[in-house]
Amino acid sequence: MSKKVQFVLDFEGDVEEYLQKKYQKMVDFRILSQALDARGSNRGKRPRYNYNIEIVEAGEKFSGVVEQFHELGAFKQTPIIIGAGPGGLFCALRLAEYGIPSIVIERGERAHKRMKFIARFWRYGEFNTENNVCYGEGGAGLFSDGKLITRIKSPYVQYVMNRLVDFGAPKDTAYVTNPHLGSNKIRGLINKISDFLVSRGSQILYNTRVDELIYKDDQVVGVRLDNGKELFSNNIVLATGHSAKEVYKHLEENKVSMSPKDFAVGVRIEHPRELIDKMQYGDFAKSHLGAARYRLSFENKKTDKGTYSFCMCPGGYVLSSGTEADGIVVNGMSNYARNSRWSNSALVVSVKANQDFSTENVLGGLDFQHGIEKKAFEVSSELASGKELPSQTLKDFLDGSVGKSTMPKTSTPSGIVEAQISEILPDFVTNHLRDALTQFDQRMNGFVSKNALLLAPETRTSAPVTISRDKVTLESTTHRGLFPCGEGAGHAGGITSAAVDGVRIAMSMIQTEKGHETL
Repeated sequence: MSKKVQFVLDFEGDVEEYLQKKYQKMVDFRILSQALDARGSNRGKRPRYNYNIEIVEAGEKFSGVVEQFHELGAFKQTPIIIGAGPGGLFCALRLAEYGIPSIVIERGERAHKRMKFIARFWRYGEFNTENNVCYGEGGAGLFSDGKLITRIKSPYVQYVMNRLVDFGAPKDTAYVTNPHLGSNKIRGLINKISDFLVSRGSQILYNTRVDELIYKDDQVVGVRLDNGKELFSNNIVLATGHSAKEVYKHLEENKVSMSPKDFAVGVRIEHPRELIDKMQYGDFAKSHLGAARYRLSFENKKTDKGTYSFCMCPGGYVLSSGTEADGIVVNGMSNYARNSRWSNSALVVSVKANQDFSTENVLGGLDFQHGIEKKAFEVSSELASGKELPSQTLKDFLDGSVGKSTMPKTSTPSGIVEAQISEILPDFVTNHLRDALTQFDQRMNGFVSKNALLLAPETRTSAPVTISRDKVTLESTTHRGLFPCGEGAGHAGGITSAAVDGVRIAMSMIQTEKGHETL
């Protein structure tokens, strides 16, 4: 039988050469996990990789069971999946693997066509309500760093990674710690997944918005589209993402159970990539380790609030990613190579329900978000054209001044306008950011740099509500036939966890429709 081995190897070491010397009877190997340990490299300690590897000798096979899918045939009523982001697409993919076609409804365009609308928005400020950084095939994850990091524990995590590799992701996606695809590779994968779904009998309706769910007593039985057409099903998956505000409002009006939840808001901080690489890797910064990551957090014990880095994008870009014409939102993205001249991260402060915003209205968090985004747009419109991102040097932000420091160059294609960020963010957010930045500079000497830039506001870190659902069936607790899915439902926090959530919902529907004995 195969043998699993663990070892540590210098970051410039050759894995195959090491294994051939150590295990001379080995005929093949596969990497189960690979994790970089660069702790102390900024003080001269050489980086190394921790490996978990499976090896086989002649006549042996790798362990593991290849998943077998049974053709179960279509449901009596075709499942309807609203949204073609990671949650919706992986739900449809899992169903298709069992021979169950679905109807996927996406308000925006296919990924490659969607890019044209986004490019015009970044360059000219021409906003499209249905095709932007959040809406369209692939969802918000299409224009992100493409990180596949998740803290959830589920057998479907590895399934998601393996399927991504099947559709063209680099092979190391299946085993490397903190895998990363980059926005450019995600686009190609999403197209292949969608094409596969169509080849297996599913329908994908692009440029089609669901305006209403159709209710019958306490059950959701169908959807009404923006063209007036109605589609009916007893299984409707709601995977609309965390920015579809009109969906939340529709659910509230129809008394679908939801509850407000905590989230976080703040800024994007951008440094020259070379500076971050040097802070983290020291003399090894220009090696093949690539762009350096960091993760920072600070807990204010007096206020019981956390300030932390989020969605760090080494070698990336800062993007304008709003979903409304009168609001500005920033986000981060990088391509697979992570080779831009800048590195950025969100720095956000926790926002607590019923403390920082009223929960008398279940959608109070949405109003809180939009108030900040609208203020940012107003500031940009007053000082520039309205498309430029309000920005301030880190030094000026800490000093409470504007214009004292020279504005550094930036990665954002939308341009920037120098502004007082404290006029955009709530006072408690600004104060916590200033306190935390002082702490972060002590942990990463040079983090508070004259070349660091803050861009605001980062408001869409997660959904401001949770749509209630049964812990076992994953169905709405108040409306049968409705399956809230992914980030927008408040049950996921990234590409991987949203995809896993979609798979779990698919399996729940299959078990209900077809019975446990079929799986």
